Amino acid sequence: MIEGIGRAARPRVARSQLRGPPIEGKDKAILCARIADEAKAKDIIILDLRGISEVTDYFVICTATNPRQLRALHSRIREELKKLAILPLGEDGAESTQWVLLDYNDVIVHIFHDEFRDFYDLELLWGDAPRIEWQAVEKA
Repeated sequence: MIEGIGRAARPRVARSQLRGPPIEGKDKAILCARIADEAKAKDIIILDLRGISEVTDYFVICTATNPRQLRALHSRIREELKKLAILPLGEDGAESTQWVLLDYNDVIVHIFHDEFRDFYDLELLWGDAPRIEWQAVEKA
């Protein structure tokens, strides 16, 4: 692995820093998707990048309809995970009105404004990645 790129260069949070049992990547991605859904994000998907990417295991991608909602989604996901002692390794675009990224090591959350999601089209870029079903199945 090239030094400074991929998992080898990313710091890990020690288990002693967590208040509860660690949350596995898939469960963390589903939790992020559900938080985004509760905050009225649109077009929420989870891509399974295991075996495809050395950078992360899952992408959560969602759309905000306006800059205010984009900032609210960012804050809501960050705060809800913080309650579980899960802090992002990095963030980008926190002041942006176009695209915000939260890096939780095995899960990266992308929050886009409508036209920027279409422009960057991560779903096409990572078209080989299977999608993960995250919505609860409603019981009849």
